[in-house]
Formats: sequence, C-alpha cells, structure tokens
Amino acid sequence: MSRKPQSSNALPPQPLWRPSVQRIAQARLTDFARKAIRRWQLDLNTWPDFLRWSIDSPEQFWASVWDDCGVIASHRGARVVVDREKMPGARWFPESRLNFAENLLRVHGPADGSKDALVFWGEDKLQRRVSRDQLRQQVSRLAQALRAAGVGPGDRVAGYLPNMPEAIMAMLAAASIGAVWSSCSPDFGVQGVVDRFGQIEPKVLFAVEGYWYNGKFIDCLPKLREIVTRLPALRLTVIVPYAGIDAPAAMANAADLGSPSALSLQQLLAPYVPQPLVFEQLPFDHPLYILYSSGTTGVPKCIVHGAGGCLIKHLVEQQLHADLKPDDRLFYFTTLGWMMWNWLVSGLASGATLLLYDGSPFLREGRILWDYADAERMTHFGTSAKFIDACAKAGLQPMRTHKLDTVHTILSTGSPLLPESFDYVYQSVKKDVLLGSVSGGTDICGCFVLSNPILPVWRGEIQSLGLGMRIEVWNEQGRAQPDGKGELVCSASFPSMPVAFWNDPGDAKYRAAYFEHFPGVWRHGDWCELTPHGGMVVYGRSDATLNPGGVRIGTAEIYRQVEQLDEVVESLVIGQNWPPGQLSDVRIVLFVRLRDGLTLDAALVQRICQQVRRNTTPRHVPAKVLQVADIPRTKSNKIVELAVRNIVHGEPVRNVEALANPEALEHFRQRPELTD
Repeated sequence: MSRKPQSSNALPPQPLWRPSVQRIAQARLTDFARKAIRRWQLDLNTWPDFLRWSIDSPEQFWASVWDDCGVIASHRGARVVVDREKMPGARWFPESRLNFAENLLRVHGPADGSKDALVFWGEDKLQRRVSRDQLRQQVSRLAQALRAAGVGPGDRVAGYLPNMPEAIMAMLAAASIGAVWSSCSPDFGVQGVVDRFGQIEPKVLFAVEGYWYNGKFIDCLPKLREIVTRLPALRLTVIVPYAGIDAPAAMANAADLGSPSALSLQQLLAPYVPQPLVFEQLPFDHPLYILYSSGTTGVPKCIVHGAGGCLIKHLVEQQLHADLKPDDRLFYFTTLGWMMWNWLVSGLASGATLLLYDGSPFLREGRILWDYADAERMTHFGTSAKFIDACAKAGLQPMRTHKLDTVHTILSTGSPLLPESFDYVYQSVKKDVLLGSVSGGTDICGCFVLSNPILPVWRGEIQSLGLGMRIEVWNEQGRAQPDGKGELVCSASFPSMPVAFWNDPGDAKYRAAYFEHFPGVWRHGDWCELTPHGGMVVYGRSDATLNPGGVRIGTAEIYRQVEQLDEVVESLVIGQNWPPGQLSDVRIVLFVRLRDGLTLDAALVQRICQQVRRNTTPRHVPAKVLQVADIPRTKSNKIVELAVRNIVHGEPVRNVEALANPEALEHFRQRPELTD
C-alpha cells in the first residue's frame, strides 16, 4: 500500500502517544546516543541518522553497546566483527571470553543483595520472593551439584518446568559452567517433549511434579515417567516441588520414574552450601540455549543460540528500546516453551526485578495480571496481542478498576497487534503509556522491529526498526522497496543469528531456513510494509499469505476486520486451492469462533463480508465463511494457519504435539461445505 496524498483540508493524523520532553531526556537511549556521539565524534541530529549509523558502522555501534550497556568479560579483544558480509559465517567479538550467567548475576550497587531479583505468582495459590543474594546462593549450590553429576561445557541441561524461580536458577547454574540450556513448558505432551529433548540428549532434566492452571491441579508425574524412559542419555532427573505435594511423596515418585538417578530438588542440594560462584569464561558464540521451531510441519528444528549474541542483543532491546533500568520491574506473560522466557530472564543483566507468573491469565474474571501490576509496582507489562484482544472482547476497563500508576511501557508480541487494540489500550488501559508492539522470533531470540522510548506511537504501527539491524522490505525480485508490501529481510549479519542448528552437517537446514530464497540474505518469512513514520506494519507470515487471482494478501488484514465484530471471538483464514485438486487459483476460506451460544447464519456471514469489503478490497472478501468450535494454536498461542490448510487439502499435519489444542483440528476435517 503506497502513501496516500492528503486533502488540503484534512488535518494530518496525530499519534496516539508522544513521550514527554522529560521522558526523552531521561531515556537510557538518549544517554547512550550522547555518549556514542562524543566517543566517535559523530554529526548526528535525528533518530533516523542515529539508526543509520548503528547499521552502517557496526564496529562502532556494537563496541558502544558492549561498553555502555555493561557487558562483563574476562577479555574482549580488538575485533568486533570478522567477515560481516557473510550470512551465515560472520564472527562477532571473535577474541572475547565471557559468561552469560556472570552478566545476569552481577552486582548493581551497594544495596543490590537485598533487592528482589524474582517475584513469583502461581495463579492465586502461592507467592514467593527471591532476593539477588538468595538467587546467587541457589545458583551456586545448583552449579556445584551439576558439576558433581559430570556436567561440563557443551553438555545439555533441560527443563520441563513452569515459569517459576527454580527454572531461572537451573538455567543460570547450567550457563555458569558452560552447559547448554533447553526447556519445554509442562503443558507439552510426552511426544512433544521427546521430539525436542530426544534430539539434543540432555544429561540432566529438571522437571516439576505438577502445576496449577485455571484453579485446577495438573499432575505431571505420569507424563514424566514416560519421558525419562525415552531419554536414554539422562544421568539425573531432578523433581522440583511446586504444586503442594509433600516432600516424602515427591521423593517416592522421583524414585519410581525409571531414570538411572532421580532426586528431589531438596535431596540434590542437601550436600552443598553456597560458595563463591565460578564462571567458565567461554567464546562469544559458545552455545547457551537450544530453542525450537514450532514443529507444525515436522519434527522441530533445534536452533542453537550463542551466549554473547543473546546477551548483547537483549541489552540493546531492553535497555535502549524498552528503556529498562535497574529500578524497573519487568513482567512478560510467557512459558518456558516460548523464547520470550529467555528474553525475560535477560532483564537481570540490567538489574531489573523479574515478575514471574504461571497459570491462566484470565483468573479473577480476567483481572489477575492487572492485579499483579498494581500489587508489585510493575513498570513493563509484557503480553501477547491475543491477550489484549481478549481483554477488549471481555469489556475489561483496567483504567477504571486499577491504578497502574507505575506501568510506563506495555509490550506486545506473538502476532500483529491490530489498530483497534491500540485504541483499546489508550482508551481503556492507560493514556500515558508507551505501547510497544514488537516482532522477531525464536530464530534470533529477539526482535527485528520493536518499541522506542523517544518516538511517538502511531496507530497500528510498530514504532521502530531495531538498532544495528539492516532491516528492509524486499519484493519478489530481491530489490528493496520503501513503499508497498513485501518480505522482511535483514541484509547484513547481526550478533544474535543462530550459531547453528543442532545435528545439521554443513549447516544445510540452517541455510535452507533463512538464506536460500534470497541467496546470502536473511529472509525472515514475515509479510510487512514500512511506514512513513519510520516504523513497520506486519501483516502475518509470508508463507501463510493468501494469493487469490495472483494478488498477495496478509492474513492480518482480514483478521483486523472480522474480529471487530462483537459476535466473533477469533478467526482463522486460509487459501484453498480451487477448483479442488488444482493449483490454478485459490479462494479465501474464513473460519470463525463465535461467542458462546451464537450460531453463524446468513445475516452474520453477510455482515462479515461487508465489513471486509468496505474496509479492504473485493479480493479480501472470503468465498466461504464457516463456524468452528475452536481454533488450533501453538503452545505460545499462535494460530496455525498452515496446519489447517494441510487438513483442508487432505495433507498430513506432521507434528500435532506442537499444538496446545490438537483436538481443534478435527473441526476442519472433511467439511462438506469446502467441496462446493
């Protein structure tokens, strides 16, 4: 969509929010920019100039991040990047030696030890606090236990855990000795866990005995017994208490798991007392995390991320783009099955307190997370676009029911944040708040486009391209285009590119995933458009774009219109090959989940189609609108258009274990309406 000329009588559109002069002056980004300008004697006067410098002068920019954002290392070395033009193949800070856990456990000032490091709410069942001193002590004890179990640099340690303090403790202990951490949330089924951990062969597994969801206790031990028997490389299984089973019962169950060695966390730690932490000094690209692709088209790909890349990218995103400071209290609603957990944990490196939540976000009639924000003086409220939309649909008015006086930033990701959701936040949540829609992924354990504390918020737009990231929108011919929709690419290397895919000789899968469509250039797979304000609109996954009559349409364009109707809770749209069995064209098929008790009738179908036609184009109008009882989604709450498209075309969905609600696929199978 090109820029439209404005009528001479029309008032220019206004942003939904502008930062105050004081907020800009006090922003961490403003201070960073001033220091960089002095250090490198730069003549930069505007944000676009500064962004361009960060892209065109990577040695200067990333050296400034290292020094000013506080990277701790035993050695940095003179070189910032070698072979930057190679994608993949560039090497960042090739001479450096550092430890990720040391950076997260660093001391921030004289009162650091007694400060909250972690606050945990397990629904409304339990609350806990862990100071920074207590966190260091527990990490020390766990690191000693892991070393005694034979874990060393490069070995894998896995977590099958809720978003609870022990998950962070175990990860930091593993990272302190150079082991590689990987995790799944306990809502994963047996096959989903084995599909992931079975590939990487962990030596140690930390697992919870159960957890609470929507007020119900979920017992994990039956699944865990089967999991450990299918992970033959395990040397040790550690049962972490959470849900209230008494210690003797938990120990008895641990002994019955069938693992070569199974202990409760209490038993594991009993021989050890806190000692000064010893941090292995390792290369910048030493493996830190193994994350997983969604796995909806086959066995999940194991994406290996390096310690230095994750650290320095998260420092940029959190300190500069999200304005995170040592006195802030950072919350993100996430599980250990989503990379936003890894992102959240990095907030410790900036001295922030992490606010952890596990369970349903809709307890107390949808108010529990807003209650949490008030009770714990939350500064950054991180959530998904789906949560914001659900609050709007439920008619929640946090602006009236809660103070939210400490919340200065709301972050949203997981799917495109629709313009109407921007309206909802500023009308019903808080007027003076930075609403930062962000977009990136597991692939880079971070963001390509994200928030910016010194820029205004425009309706429906992601504020800013990421510092140090050469983000462009390319057409199918591989040319950058300032206007119009196209593929999101990053045309120069960056520090948080994956180190590798696990068990991928010659990087064949890695190259195929990102660098084959446009040779040597990272193609992320998002369908997007740059805006006149220097931001971006993401319309959905480019592999799920619709192509009726040869015109590419982003699925988010249709969702935006359909989900404005009060009757529609959520929707999913696909392109169906039409006529059946042919590839000559596609027609748009829209599936809708309606409010309880409603039935799709001809009048509602007509309203849906009119809403789409009136606000988009005739090509966007679905040929079929069908009602379903549920819509399938991944564990991180992303709807799975490709899996539904496969079902409709009679093709297999190769890994239903990747879905949070695989039974929902049955609502799309063998629908007679799809044959006419």
